[in-house]
Amino acid sequence: MITKIRQTLDSGDNRILFSNFFSLTLLQAVNYILPLITLPYLVRVIGVENFGLLAFSVAVIGYFQIVTDYGFNLSATKEISIHRENKDKINEIFSSVMTIKIILGLLGFVMMSILVFSFKKFSTNWGIYLLTYGTVLGQVLFPVWFFQGMEKMKHVTILNILAKSIFTITIFLFIKKANDFYFVPILTSSGFLIVGIISLIIIKKRFHVNFIFQPTEKVIFYLKDGWHIFVSIFATSLYTMSTVMLIGLFTNNIIVGYYSAAEKLINAIKGLISPVSQTLFPYISRKAHISKQIALRTIRKITTITGTLMFVISVLLLLFSKSIISIVLGPEYMNSLIVFRIFSIVPFLVSLDTMFGTLTMLVFNRNRQYSRIIISAGIINIILSCILIPLFQHIGAAISVLVVELFITLNVFGYVQYNDLKIFEKSPNG
Repeated sequence: MITKIRQTLDSGDNRILFSNFFSLTLLQAVNYILPLITLPYLVRVIGVENFGLLAFSVAVIGYFQIVTDYGFNLSATKEISIHRENKDKINEIFSSVMTIKIILGLLGFVMMSILVFSFKKFSTNWGIYLLTYGTVLGQVLFPVWFFQGMEKMKHVTILNILAKSIFTITIFLFIKKANDFYFVPILTSSGFLIVGIISLIIIKKRFHVNFIFQPTEKVIFYLKDGWHIFVSIFATSLYTMSTVMLIGLFTNNIIVGYYSAAEKLINAIKGLISPVSQTLFPYISRKAHISKQIALRTIRKITTITGTLMFVISVLLLLFSKSIISIVLGPEYMNSLIVFRIFSIVPFLVSLDTMFGTLTMLVFNRNRQYSRIIISAGIINIILSCILIPLFQHIGAAISVLVVELFITLNVFGYVQYNDLKIFEKSPNG
């Protein structure tokens, strides 16, 4: 696979691209392996109900993470990649985006506090939500978009591996019984905050980028620039985190636990596409700035490679689903099996969504059209979930998500093929 991708790319960019690809692949491997180490231990020690409560709190706080990220992992990445040789422009982008993120982070904390202390559903475990919000503050401080745009992803990899390794070790040190589940958000938030602070030090010392207060019009420009991507990502949450939210509201933490356990395993597999996506997004953005045909030819070849690989993985997940659930989660989580089986095809669908949506529509500034597809998908999921979850609980939720993933895949594929972004139309140069 790597050899084929290498042949697809320009030789002059190979070193940087494959350095980033290796860094992100290593990071994703760690993201995949460490949860497989902690998840079996965690779900057994703290129990299904407490695991469900933690998953529900993560889903709630996840909305605030989306708001503070504001799509900058794509919009700001693109701007940084285009202007990375212009020191003044880099300072402008960095300072403007960080200003927006800090303001959104503080506003989010106020809104979250009002939510938590206004409803009994949240106030009963208010400490969990406040502690989990530390992950939002950590993400505000950690400008992944900067490193991605500069194509220096080894820094992100090192920092993330450090944080996740510490988290993994401390899980075994501090969590010994069910009531220790409070340590999970404490340890997670601490890791995010430490990594965020270290990343800012690296940016100042290594890249000589400084935070400079920007004119209001500059800040507003970058706020507007990320709007359609933010809307798309927020709409995506309507069929990801909202599903967990709705399960929690319609059922209980035990059912949330069954659903979330299967979802976490699938998310680890879905994450395999991230190194390809994050490595190629700034690269293809630059190529598209120069030549539309070169960019589309690259996307076509990468889509064929990654799509084939993820299809094989999805088939294997379905065939060995029972063994995977039994070994990783334990026999008491067999209620998660049907959810896992329904989700087995999702990694393949997500790989196609990423290629047609993120690496094609967003690269070629079809942000508005992409947003419409994602918003429609989110609305469909909310409607389906409100119907299916009361009837079939976690199984109904899984069916709803699968339907939505199919809807997105068909729509983004249809858009690129029936407009001027035909990935699978052979170009004159081959």
